[in-house]
Amino acid sequence: MSPPDADRRTHWQRVYETKSAQAVSWYRPHLEVSLELLAAAGLSAGSRVIDIGGGASTLVDDLLERGVREITVLDISEQALAIARQRLGARARLVHWLCGDVLEVALPPGGFDLWHDRAVLHFLTDPSDARRYAQRVEASLAPGAHAVIAGFAPDGPERCSGLPVVRRGAQDIAALFAPALALVQSRTERHRTPAGTEQSFAYALLRKR
Repeated sequence: MSPPDADRRTHWQRVYETKSAQAVSWYRPHLEVSLELLAAAGLSAGSRVIDIGGGASTLVDDLLERGVREITVLDISEQALAIARQRLGARARLVHWLCGDVLEVALPPGGFDLWHDRAVLHFLTDPSDARRYAQRVEASLAPGAHAVIAGFAPDGPERCSGLPVVRRGAQDIAALFAPALALVQSRTERHRTPAGTEQSFAYALLRKR
């Protein structure tokens, strides 16, 4: 079972209050695979992009550097969002920041061209939560829009940040979103954590039919 919303919020607030954003296991200076897949999906200055669980991630920095001006960053932790806003300084005004649970927060129907999630879905261990997530993606994407979904691969860790995860390959991710979204491209990544250990990630680039 996935922890309730309040428990998830408390957990992630505590993580970002007690650890440096550069010390958490999922930190990368740049999300190279995500950026490559977003580019393959047609990322442009006019793309409406939402980064799920973006928090303190540097993806928003790299999107701004590429001239993207319709960026939404959603995270359950206000502390994580505050870290990113502080890092961006004046550029933070160019971003729409949303604090809330992806399963509950209000999102515009068909309001996004690109949905990015590097490691939120795999924390939704309750199958009903995973189905709700997939429905949210479908409802929030415009026709023909894309989603980049990533999480621990089948040979990845069983837990992250003290929480259990669901490990999936790209085909498993795609199956969760079928038939509304179809798999376009898959990638794998051996992520090296700041502590020096390796974690196996699987990525799926999906297109809304």
